[in-house]
Amino acid sequence: MPFGRVVMAAGLLLVLASTPTDATGPGWEQWQHIPGVFDVVGPRSDGQLIVAGSGRLFLVNAAGTVVPFATGPAGYADDAGAEAYLTVSPGLHATGAGCDFARDDVFVLRLHRPYGVTRVNAVGVSEAFATVAGVESLNGIAFDTTGMFDHRLLVTGPVHGGTSVVAIDCRGRPQVITDAAPVLEGGLAVAPPGFGSFAGALVAPDELSGRLYAITPDGAVRTVADSGLPTGGDIGVESVGFVASGFSRAGTVYYADRATPNNPHPGTDSLLRLDARPISRLGVRDGDLLAATEGGAAMIAVHCSATCAVMRIIDIPTSAHGEGHLLALAGRPLTGSAPTSSRSSFPFLGVLLIAAAVAIAAAGLAWRRR
Repeated sequence: MPFGRVVMAAGLLLVLASTPTDATGPGWEQWQHIPGVFDVVGPRSDGQLIVAGSGRLFLVNAAGTVVPFATGPAGYADDAGAEAYLTVSPGLHATGAGCDFARDDVFVLRLHRPYGVTRVNAVGVSEAFATVAGVESLNGIAFDTTGMFDHRLLVTGPVHGGTSVVAIDCRGRPQVITDAAPVLEGGLAVAPPGFGSFAGALVAPDELSGRLYAITPDGAVRTVADSGLPTGGDIGVESVGFVASGFSRAGTVYYADRATPNNPHPGTDSLLRLDARPISRLGVRDGDLLAATEGGAAMIAVHCSATCAVMRIIDIPTSAHGEGHLLALAGRPLTGSAPTSSRSSFPFLGVLLIAAAVAIAAAGLAWRRR
């Protein structure tokens, strides 16, 4: 082989060796297997996550160990096979009711009559907390963490072809915010300060249209963004969550992947996770909204200031069947070892190799022209 071709071939090999072999973007890691998993919230004050499986609750500790929770005689064992979403109290004061939500109390949707909410305290004792009348079921729950709804518990349920949004105070007293919201379902979240004109509003997804809606305390509904993700039942945008402060420096996203037999997205009964680093490099910032689909767990980020911009984060088709909330927490991953990402980075050595490859290829081309 002529010398010029040898040099060019060497340059090409160096380019291939120094180029990331998998640049398809960030991807979910199947982290912990949990039977029937469909939601994850937290952390509690002790750092543990609370996970819902089929009619059961679990704690995931700092070592990544999954421990059954609320299993005693007065514990929780309800609505097996149903998507009884949950949330955990950060310890909030409801001024209008003159009382507090105790920190670390878990609130779970009750999906049998009378529809409502069950409270499970920090030591695993459960009791009926509130009844929600006039709904056909319940399909969403979140705490008002900013105070626009007076730090109450917010739940949603289908009614009259639309959705009822109800605020429940710390005495278990419900108040209807609106019974004319669009179709909503899945993981809900309240927008933090700084999220443009939607700050403090309840943000909820609609899998049928792909839109993300914001509901304010006066019952007004506005569209935050069109997700641009696939739409349809068991397919479209299912879950939202806001990126915690400090996430872009170090953090992890968690999402429940529920096993769903005989479905195009059969799931794995796994708690999924995703490292903050690759999505931060794509431009995800603290305070941004994340939204993911039920079918395939595709994900976008939405940044709102004067206007809102949508950015695709995970576009790779998967078999995941996402359910419940998206949880984007700051801090080191729970197991202490960082999750892996499918996007390779360019270390300093890689940059040197690319520079050398370009130089060798150029030399080969110059030799051929002689």
